[in-house]
Amino acid sequence: MLEYTVRRLLLGMVTAVLVSLFIFGALRIAPGDVALVILGQEEGAIFTDEDVQKLREQLGLNRSLPVQYFEWVGDLVTLDWGTSLMRDLDVWDQFKAKVPVTAQLVLMSMTLSTCIGIPFGIIMALKQDTRVDYFIRIISLAGISVPSFWTATLIIVGGLVWFDWGPRLSYVAPLEDPFGNFIMFLWPALAIGWVSSATKSRMMRSTTLEVLRQDYVRTAHAKGLRPFVVTYRHVMKNALLPVVTVIGISVALAVGGSVIIETIFLLPGMGRYLVTGLQTRDYPVVQSLIVVFSMWVVLTNLLVDLTYAWLDPRIRFN
Repeated sequence: MLEYTVRRLLLGMVTAVLVSLFIFGALRIAPGDVALVILGQEEGAIFTDEDVQKLREQLGLNRSLPVQYFEWVGDLVTLDWGTSLMRDLDVWDQFKAKVPVTAQLVLMSMTLSTCIGIPFGIIMALKQDTRVDYFIRIISLAGISVPSFWTATLIIVGGLVWFDWGPRLSYVAPLEDPFGNFIMFLWPALAIGWVSSATKSRMMRSTTLEVLRQDYVRTAHAKGLRPFVVTYRHVMKNALLPVVTVIGISVALAVGGSVIIETIFLLPGMGRYLVTGLQTRDYPVVQSLIVVFSMWVVLTNLLVDLTYAWLDPRIRFN
């Protein structure tokens, strides 16, 4: 198990380096100059080429790309993420303030999707080809087909048009108003979780049906075990193996989906902060947050691999 974990960690480190190189290079080759964006913020601003070069020198943009890259990686590792070019605020401090918002959104959406998707998948398998199975399959197919941003927009627009109601769009901290905070996060969590729960339920249905046909399951029934015991002890653990991968992918996608969902529901999280940074070409903000999102995906994949090895020891030797 230790050797397997070390191999996966080394693979994750290589992936992290490649991602950092890609992010750094993509921002540098993108059209436009961040110095021009900063100097042109005010309407009717007048500046010369000398002003642009001076600002580029202050920002360190006139140095060679390898020097900029290694300095950026060093600062990233030491948590010195620099200062926002547009707001003159420390990026690390802003990150710490916005992480709880995104973490709460991801946690709520994944909890909803897992608690709904896995039981529904088992129910569909146990009630195969019945009305219950068809109904849940239709809902699942709709969840997979409809993008989360469209669902989020429909919640806001549809609520206002049809019910003269709209979700709360002003952020409230959980310690100030726990119930108001929960209700505020419930709707964006549902927008993300619907897609995720639909994927989990369909995968769980397929794997459960496959496991139910195995000889050891029929033997368990023949021994007189209750259906609940057979399902819980003998079916679920083996059926969950492929679903673990889906859960890991869903967690990674939920973090990426927060970029759009937080913007729609005006949540002050990392996703919305990243969108603002992209619009203004704020290098310190964009580079740091994309690395955080990327490392989250790498870490999620690592945890999925380790969970696989725990559920099925044979995987450790592959």
